[in-house]
Amino acid sequence: MRKWPWYGYFFLAVIIFGLFYILYYKPKKSELNELRNERIEVQQEVMRLKAKKRELDKVEAELKILDKTLKELEAIIPKKKEIATILRRIQQLAYDARLNIVKFIPKGEIDKEFYSEWPISIEITGNYHNLAIFFDRLSHFSRLFNIEDFSIKSLARQSEASTISATWTAKTYIFREEPASSESKQKK
Repeated sequence: MRKWPWYGYFFLAVIIFGLFYILYYKPKKSELNELRNERIEVQQEVMRLKAKKRELDKVEAELKILDKTLKELEAIIPKKKEIATILRRIQQLAYDARLNIVKFIPKGEIDKEFYSEWPISIEITGNYHNLAIFFDRLSHFSRLFNIEDFSIKSLARQSEASTISATWTAKTYIFREEPASSESKQKK
């Protein structure tokens, strides 16, 4: 090998570098390119996941707000009838306003799309000023009430504490998760 001409050494070097390129450098370069492509894909996936995380955080924040709103609305329009609780509260409001409840008759529910109306016929005796106090306090009640068919009559036998008789229908509402079925709509 010592007596080779200079171009023999050159060809030997080219063959060694060629083998090195084919057997070592080229596979490593393709492996490196695959790793780069994989890294780019992972970075893109991380970016997509970060965007989804931001969206999820927004949805969770909206969900918390909606949950808070739902709890507030459930106080106004609860899911269940609470006859005993409502009767006690109305009796307490009437007692605090110095009125006497003569009649308290809950009627049947009237189904609507997502809620039910629950009318309650009420008759009281007392004086006009105390009736105004009662309605003022009822307006601050946590549960939603609509007053319909309101009428006031003066009593034949009046006293200082009792000068009028008033009747009305108080409608309250009950939230239903399921819409009214077609059967209940057909009954109407």
